[in-house]
Amino acid sequence: MYAVTVTFKLHPGAMAEFLPLMRANARESLLVEPGCEQFDICLGDIPDTVFLYEIYADRAAFDLHLISAHFKSFDAAVTHLVAEKDGRCFNEVIR
Repeated sequence: MYAVTVTFKLHPGAMAEFLPLMRANARESLLVEPGCEQFDICLGDIPDTVFLYEIYADRAAFDLHLISAHFKSFDAAVTHLVAEKDGRCFNEVIR
């Protein structure tokens, strides 16, 4: 299992444009990427902030996600909406 978290801090007022693009990217990832096992979009009490929690079968599956056409299209479409982006990867699971 390979877990990825991403926190997006959006420019004020960008949420309405960002969320449909993010939902489409998550939906497409789950539909066409066999190694994408979970893709959660989370909103909380921090304004203009979106938190992603993604699970992939392994690092190779995540690498395929990063080069997919739908991810590249999403990334290009939201660049102007994002003020900050912080991504973290976790490859050790303790049970």
